[in-house]
Amino acid sequence: MQKRFPSLSGYGVTWSVNKRVGLFALVITGLLAVAATTAYFTGRGEHGQDQNQSAPSPASSASPSEAAPTPSAGSGSVPAPPQIAEPVAYAKAAAAMLWSYDTRDTSRDQQLAGMRAWMSKEPKYADWASVSGQVPDPLLWSRMADQDQHATAKITEGHYPGAFKQALAEDPSAITQAYIYVVTVNGTQHIVWKKGGGGAEDRAVTLAVQCRPSHDCTLAAIAPSVTQ
Repeated sequence: MQKRFPSLSGYGVTWSVNKRVGLFALVITGLLAVAATTAYFTGRGEHGQDQNQSAPSPASSASPSEAAPTPSAGSGSVPAPPQIAEPVAYAKAAAAMLWSYDTRDTSRDQQLAGMRAWMSKEPKYADWASVSGQVPDPLLWSRMADQDQHATAKITEGHYPGAFKQALAEDPSAITQAYIYVVTVNGTQHIVWKKGGGGAEDRAVTLAVQCRPSHDCTLAAIAPSVTQ
């Protein structure tokens, strides 16, 4: 299952992951106007949804419908989206952004605003809830800031999952309505906090990236589970 910011178990605080399987499955079904690709995502989503029904959402999670703040102070340490027109390269940059943060100089509102800048501007295809849900709730962000917690990411590789490549091969022209590409990215997240605390963890994420011809890519959604 897709992971978000790491737990604070190093100093006695934990944060559960809110599974967004149902929401992502519904959105992906609508946004990917590709029969084979839609079937691929829906199949993944239905499998995860069965698991999700037995696991209630934790109270500490961010609201799925939370709007992206636009603080006057900008987006803190969150990098601006790169001008990249190639899906895998953009997905790798997006994954690095998602796995990096710095509570020392970035508020939670700034983190959300910075992440929102990476999103597709087409409401029909953008699943903001799957992205904003990666950010801890205000209380936990405050506790992270008290510990000067920050993280960086090292990306090792990105690729199209086999099922997506097969779907494209079966109907190459089907992608030309939404231009949504499915990309899985692998890497390592390094986390540091006060008094020398820290560690590293392998990460993986499957993203839906929109790359229309003659336009820079944007982030459409985060899958509820990783597909290699």
